[in-house]
Formats: sequence, C-alpha cells, structure tokens
Amino acid sequence: MEKENRERVIILIDGSNFYHSTAKKGIKVKFEKLIKELIRDNILIEACYYVAPLDIEANEEKYWAHQRFITKLNQIPKFKVILCSLKKLKIKGEYAYFVKGDDIKMSNKLIIGAIDDLYDTAILVSGDEDFIDSIDIARKRYKKKVGNAYFSKSSSLNLRKSCDFTIRLNKIIDKISSALPEDHTEH
Repeated sequence: MEKENRERVIILIDGSNFYHSTAKKGIKVKFEKLIKELIRDNILIEACYYVAPLDIEANEEKYWAHQRFITKLNQIPKFKVILCSLKKLKIKGEYAYFVKGDDIKMSNKLIIGAIDDLYDTAILVSGDEDFIDSIDIARKRYKKKVGNAYFSKSSSLNLRKSCDFTIRLNKIIDKISSALPEDHTEH
C-alpha cells in the first residue's frame, strides 16, 4: 500500500465480549498480532481495551492475575486499557458481575474521534448492537469508515450490517493465538 493511501485506524475492543469469546474457551490471543492483522498496512493511532477490574474479595488470585494481564496490555505500544465499573448483584443467592460503562465509553471514543478527525477508520471488536447509532453518526455525519471484527457466536447481524466492512475473527484465530494453560484467568 502506498504511503499516502494509508489510513489512520483506531481499534476499540469490548474486553468482556472478547474474554467470553476467547480466554474463557482456552484461547490466548497475542494482542500485538491481533492489531497487526486488523490494521494491515495502515497506521495504528490507538487500540483501546475496555474492561473492569475484577473483585478482589471474590477471588484474590484471579484479581492479581487480571492486574498482571492489564499491566502487560498497557506495555503494548499505542495500546490503552480503559477501566470501567464492575457491578456486583446478588441473584438467587449468588453474586453475578457485570461490566458497566464500557459501551458508552466505546461509543464516545468512536464519536469524539470522528468529530476531532482522529481517525479514518475505526474497528469495533464487539458483537453488541448497542453501537449501531454511534456507528451511523461516525459514518454518515463524519464520513468515517467503521468495521466490525467479530466472533461468529457472539455477534449481532444488525451490528455487522451497520458497518462498512467486517472481519470474522474465527478465520484468523490461528494467526493471533496460542493455547492457554488450564489455570488461565486473564480477561
């Protein structure tokens, strides 16, 4: 690709969605390789990973393993971890945890980045169709390209249809991953 035709790219990763599609299934993704596959010959402006810190009271060992994972991600050039809230609810006597604020933070980054002309192309790594309105604003009002990188089992067809292009991560998983040890706790 010629230098002047290279696009400025941002990557926005829904950490919870990504975790449930990869690490929870024993797949360890090499984020540097993921970024390289997604941007190809274009210019990475920033990759953001939206996640909540785990509850230390629920499992101290998992909490510290997750903190090490976040530290490793933050060491990747142009990679930024955006911390969101973790909400704990008691449902039928058991605690359930939910990441809160990730979708709105991702949407804000998509729209503000378009307004400020920080990118030419945004790639959302998520399966959540809550982003459709923000994608429409970036594409139609600010003439930005938006793509969706997704896993087949955790993706909304409506989300994919709202984008300029899609990247099926199942097809490149061998290029970006390695098997996880049994006790993997990364998110």
